[in-house]
Amino acid sequence: MHQPYYRDPISGSYRLPWVRLHGIKDYYDMPAILEDFPNVRQTFNLVPSLIEQINDYVNETAHDKYLAVSLKPAADLDPVEKKFILENFFMANWDNMIRRFPRYGELLTKRGTHPTSGEIQRTAKYFSSQDFLDLQVWFNLAWFDPMFRDGDRLLMELVQKERGYTESEKQLLLEKQRDILSKIVPKYRSMREAGRIEISTTPYFHPILPLLWDSDRASECLPHSPLPTRFNHPEDAKEQIRRAVVFHKQTFGCPPLGMWPSEGSVSQEILPAFQENGLKWIASDEGVLANSLKIGLRDHYNSGALTDPAALYQPYRLSNGIGIIFRDHALSDLFGFDYHKMEARDAVDDFIGRLWGIHQSLPRDRAYAVPVILDGENAWEWYKNDGRDFLLYLYERLSNENFVRCATVSEYLEENPPSREIGRLYAGSWINSDFGIWIGHEEDRKAWELLGRTRDDLEAFLIAGTFSAEAVEEAWRSIYIAEGSDWCWWYGDEHATDTQADFDELFRNNLINVYLALGKEPPSDLQISVLNEDRSVRVSTQPRGFIRPVMDGESTNYFEWLAAGMAEIGGAGGAMHRSDSLMSHLYFGFDMKTLYLRIDGSRSFTELDINLLSFEIHFIKPLIMKVIVYYREGLLKAELYESKNGKFYPLKTLVCGLKDILELGVAFKDLGAAENDEIRFYITCLWGGEFLERWPSHGVLSIKAPTADFEAAMWS
Repeated sequence: MHQPYYRDPISGSYRLPWVRLHGIKDYYDMPAILEDFPNVRQTFNLVPSLIEQINDYVNETAHDKYLAVSLKPAADLDPVEKKFILENFFMANWDNMIRRFPRYGELLTKRGTHPTSGEIQRTAKYFSSQDFLDLQVWFNLAWFDPMFRDGDRLLMELVQKERGYTESEKQLLLEKQRDILSKIVPKYRSMREAGRIEISTTPYFHPILPLLWDSDRASECLPHSPLPTRFNHPEDAKEQIRRAVVFHKQTFGCPPLGMWPSEGSVSQEILPAFQENGLKWIASDEGVLANSLKIGLRDHYNSGALTDPAALYQPYRLSNGIGIIFRDHALSDLFGFDYHKMEARDAVDDFIGRLWGIHQSLPRDRAYAVPVILDGENAWEWYKNDGRDFLLYLYERLSNENFVRCATVSEYLEENPPSREIGRLYAGSWINSDFGIWIGHEEDRKAWELLGRTRDDLEAFLIAGTFSAEAVEEAWRSIYIAEGSDWCWWYGDEHATDTQADFDELFRNNLINVYLALGKEPPSDLQISVLNEDRSVRVSTQPRGFIRPVMDGESTNYFEWLAAGMAEIGGAGGAMHRSDSLMSHLYFGFDMKTLYLRIDGSRSFTELDINLLSFEIHFIKPLIMKVIVYYREGLLKAELYESKNGKFYPLKTLVCGLKDILELGVAFKDLGAAENDEIRFYITCLWGGEFLERWPSHGVLSIKAPTADFEAAMWS
């Protein structure tokens, strides 16, 4: 269970509401569901900085803008607040959390699914005070777990009422949120004391420990990646662990026995820090095990089947005596990314069948463990009924199957001490068995440089001057927060979110606060975003041969774009997205003379008012040019513009099709591109002439113009 640390040290407010909203949806019900299944024991990992934020909401010292505009009487909302509500109060899974409630779905339709900023301002005029009040209620009501909506009298009455809410009802609803948040930590504590669950921890602000210890250790798993100036502070890694253990003991009355290192990130060097803090076990991913043992665990030519199940499904002893288990990556990902697409019973039957297959593949010489470890909150909004039906049936089946038993990690290790030792633990994480997400991109490295410089400045300040204990603690705390993994998670091109700027500012504000806490002037470059608007993003598939599509705006046949490159554009209206994306996929390919682009929508473009829809393709290399595609008086236009003295002038008309999809061709010579030249561009979509969305959201797509031997090289 983890959320980034959202408190802004400059303003004191919480930038995003996810601790509060997941608190009423996921953190309480996950252990509570287990109460009816005494034979199912689980390990819950609670990140200390998450608990701290929950406590802030309970103690009413946490305030977020989403809560502030929810509390304000709808009749008193100003235009800026109304715009904020219409932009942000549909941040939930549209199918499972909005459209299932008719009034909430009605308000989404009234606002529009893909409105521009200008359209939202105009639409706000057609929302009555009652509409805004109903929206304030529904945004906060829809996030309550079904356990509460179906079992709490107030919430049941609000769901049944559906519309026409009063300010007093809204106030009671928001008070109910705090009431539920206050029950979370006591629920975990009581279930731990009853022996029903184990609670493990994570380093306090969720840092990638091996990179704190020595960022150069990334070269073990990323041998060809450039690295930032060395960040080498084992003392920080130890302090993040120490603070976590102390906080855990204060919260739950006893120290933790186990730890999930942030993102399963481990290395040989950090092992003594676990032992020094009394931890008995840690966990990571099967990829780290495979690299540590130097074996291939899965046969990727045989659907990823395990080559040696016994190697994965047993615990290991590390060189310092601590135990370690490794999660089954495939099983864990089924819970996180696939089972929500199936009916609950079918998904559970599939999982039990896989467990039976594992059971049959193992020798009978000991009790083996199958660790399924995953994110405890974000998966469930994709499931019907917030995953409740799935979990109830899962626990029922697990309770009744006689070949499998659900145990906590410590329970299993006590009964089944490790018999095999890992001499040297590979440096890696659960993602690709490396640290690329956090240090492999130019933006990541820039963030590490800023962090390292700020930390060096802090130590220099403390040597040169005397400061109050409170100021010193605040400065160090800001350093530890900035060491968290979440900031670099959103830097680089691996992930995207509409709130990327919030994460960037939170990272830099924590560094700025180091200087402010000690009365020093922050360096001016900390005011500049780390996000690189000119960065080149990754794509799912690169071109594999020449293509010659027909520019008719229709998917003429299966093979037309088969050899093209492809990038997935769209989001899906989840917690980290403000809305569905209108654009869903980009295909790109070429022959020797022409660059071809195809844009697919989340639905056919013919379903929209196509006269309001337009696209702009902005080329920034080798020449600054742009293509504008639009309908005028029923006729499709595609025009290429060249830049001269900072202004764009029409150059020529292009062949284009815009019906179900957009298809466009532009000659390399018109772009100023010779063989093997790099071409950089990005795409914007407009509605009624106003900006709607951009892809990539930050940066550009980079491709190379083909050489004469391209197709032969691809064939070989």
